[in-house]
Amino acid sequence: MIDILLVLVAGLLGGMLNAVAGGGTFLTLPALIFAGVPAVSANATATLCALPGYVSSVWAYRRDLHTTANMPALRMIAVSALGGLLGAGLLLITPNDTFLIAVPGLMALATLLFAGGPQLIRRLLARDMLAPTGAAIALLLVSIYGGYFNGGLGIMLLAVLGLIGYTDLHAMNGLKNALSVLLSLVSAVTYALAGVIAWDYAALLAGAMIAGGFLGAHFARRIRNTARLKQFIVLVGVVMTVIFTVRLF
Repeated sequence: MIDILLVLVAGLLGGMLNAVAGGGTFLTLPALIFAGVPAVSANATATLCALPGYVSSVWAYRRDLHTTANMPALRMIAVSALGGLLGAGLLLITPNDTFLIAVPGLMALATLLFAGGPQLIRRLLARDMLAPTGAAIALLLVSIYGGYFNGGLGIMLLAVLGLIGYTDLHAMNGLKNALSVLLSLVSAVTYALAGVIAWDYAALLAGAMIAGGFLGAHFARRIRNTARLKQFIVLVGVVMTVIFTVRLF
């Protein structure tokens, strides 16, 4: 009963955070692991449950979706799908104990990306764009990461889109969300076929995250100081990183 309550609360709060500023993974993945779900299965389940939020975000940015000549839409879709498949495959061959050891590092990386993301994006937008081949390689690497682990994916995709040549943040956010849907869908289907999704917890978590997303969207308009909220999310990321690090010893 406590495990179910933990997952429901984490899903509700995670959905709210994702709707306002992101960072829901800092709550949903640890909750599943603390509930007793094996680490690889917990990561796969959290990725699946993030999908509804990505889909709703794509709908919100649907009028801003467009690609550049540096990377046409079909190439972007193909590269992202391939990366998501490779990343998911890499997770499936990772032993649970090994992934559990990697979780603190992955959480720390996601926390750093969340904390320093805006500054990183501004610097990349000021640089010359990558050549088509370099852009494809960069997107492939980020897509592999996204297929393996979802935390911090949004910031990494924005960074790559900046290197590809995008300067319109609305278009970048729209494409980031669309690519997140594609990556998560490819990964989730791969995980489902491999039988690593914890479906009992997935149903609870997805429902709670959808409810949290609606609540977050409602309250987001009333939040005036988003900087404090982001600081809180970074703090949550740091705390979870420390907890998982301590658990290793």
